[in-house]
Amino acid sequence: MPKAVLEGLKKYPVKISAISAMLDSGGFAGKERELFKTKVAFGDIRRAALALSDAPKGKKDLFASRFENGTILANAYCTNIASSFSVEELPGELKEDLNIPDDREVLPVTLDDAQLCAQLENGQIIKGETNIDIPKHDGSIKIKKVFLEPEAKAYPPVLKSIQDADLIVMGPGDLYSSLSQILLVKGISEAIRKSRAKKVYICNLMTKHGETDNFSVLDLTFEMERYLGQEIDRVIFNKRKPSPLRVANYKKEHPELPGLIKFSEILDKDKFIGEDIITDRGAIVHDPDKLAKIIINLCKL
Repeated sequence: MPKAVLEGLKKYPVKISAISAMLDSGGFAGKERELFKTKVAFGDIRRAALALSDAPKGKKDLFASRFENGTILANAYCTNIASSFSVEELPGELKEDLNIPDDREVLPVTLDDAQLCAQLENGQIIKGETNIDIPKHDGSIKIKKVFLEPEAKAYPPVLKSIQDADLIVMGPGDLYSSLSQILLVKGISEAIRKSRAKKVYICNLMTKHGETDNFSVLDLTFEMERYLGQEIDRVIFNKRKPSPLRVANYKKEHPELPGLIKFSEILDKDKFIGEDIITDRGAIVHDPDKLAKIIINLCKL
């Protein structure tokens, strides 16, 4: 669960369990995964822990700082725990060292070593999360399906947190290279389907080259439901259109995000919640406070 959701929700009196993807293969997290044989990557769980932390700003800034070689201090910290002790100890160590209160927890979705793979519509197989996230192949060829190789099992405490949940929030995040890798872990989708909790999906704001080119809110929802194996109860999407200049400026910094997610005015309003959920200026990103308000209201229904 990303910063966009966690930073707003933690201001409310609710218990939060953040489930993090662990199979990234790119960047320093992926390199450390390969070099130190930790099986999993720590980038997402680090970001979730920082978002849930009540530590002083200076300590969080230090935890997110980089060494001269670019390695993030927190990733090195996580790698040290996994190498010297056990990766199972990581959630508890993060909770203690980053002042994460008892009513908040960050959990790895799996501790198993696996690779995310994608089969394209032309039959080509792409192996590795980073090669899906930043395509070296022809990104105009659509992804037919994604899968894990080999199979990865859910970290048991995650299944318990899903069972106990009143509301399950999925997203925002890259459809195939992030969210699907969580749903593909053995036991996760099944646990979500069995849960009586309301299932909520937060749509991305912009399309992603090689993954969701020209996707609409409906396209994203159908794919999420395909991997979940069940219809989602509520879908939150952004209805506010930022200025063309703001979009153009953001795309200069992020050319991998070619355009805004499209939506129809005739979506079922009992399921699809279209609101202004972006920040008022600057980068086109979700506003944590706007999202949290909508999510908390859904808890009351």
